[in-house]
Amino acid sequence: MYTIQNNKVKIAVKKIGAELCGITSVKNTTEFMWDANPNIWGSYAPNLFPIIGALKEGTYLYESETYHMPKHGFVRHNKDIVVHEQTPDKLTFKLSSNETLIKMYPFQFDFYISYQLTENVITVKHTVVNLDNKTMYFSLGGHPAFKCPVYDNEQYNEYSLAFECNEDSETHLINQSNGLISSSTKPIFNGSNSIQLNRDLFKSDALVFKDLKSKKVTLRSVKNGNILTVSYHDFPYLGIWAKPNGNYVCIEPWLGIADHETTDKQLKTKEGILSLAFGEHFKAAYSIEIHPERLA
Repeated sequence: MYTIQNNKVKIAVKKIGAELCGITSVKNTTEFMWDANPNIWGSYAPNLFPIIGALKEGTYLYESETYHMPKHGFVRHNKDIVVHEQTPDKLTFKLSSNETLIKMYPFQFDFYISYQLTENVITVKHTVVNLDNKTMYFSLGGHPAFKCPVYDNEQYNEYSLAFECNEDSETHLINQSNGLISSSTKPIFNGSNSIQLNRDLFKSDALVFKDLKSKKVTLRSVKNGNILTVSYHDFPYLGIWAKPNGNYVCIEPWLGIADHETTDKQLKTKEGILSLAFGEHFKAAYSIEIHPERLA
């Protein structure tokens, strides 16, 4: 476990998976991260690379070869991640390709993730470096789970997600038998900018958005107002999810998406896939702002 803090916020990150596992007010000790209760969902904030979500039959095709990869890729739970750099306000972790990973992902790479603490804002920055002699293909994203409700006198259904714009985006429904994106969609916003949280919202799995106008979303409490805001300007997809009985909500910025039911499984043409030429760097960041009144 590694920690950094300033006079407002303390964050904690697990070395395994380089997983953010705590965001705490220094002054009043309020915790904003889910506690990863293993009886419900035993994660805090998995890092997703080099795929998002599920692959059809757990496999993909690249250059006529079949490769197997677990849901959300191989960064989460990975014990080979090392601490690359630590300063008073920043933690950076690194994962490099190795003999084990090359069997499921045939590219030489360096993957960095850093957590920068500036006042009341945590910036999560991803850097991918292609060390191979060919173009590499990948997706990446975040999966942070925020405590909900935050305070003892609140209920889950007293929380909402407020987006910066009025939205007409529909959620793309997930096939619950295989975790793949179906061709069906469902209205969620109906021209509003808010999603009311309730225990039935995720009965059919995550809400998956491909075309939101908003690039910010705020977790809001009826009794206590704004809790935190996630900004995701570099990420075209967004997932919202929780286990039906979990006291949390995941706000998930994605560069990529799970396989569609009709996929031909080709990595190069997978929806949302990114390509990176040899020797090139790719960078993308999202941020978590804890609202100042929650830290007082």
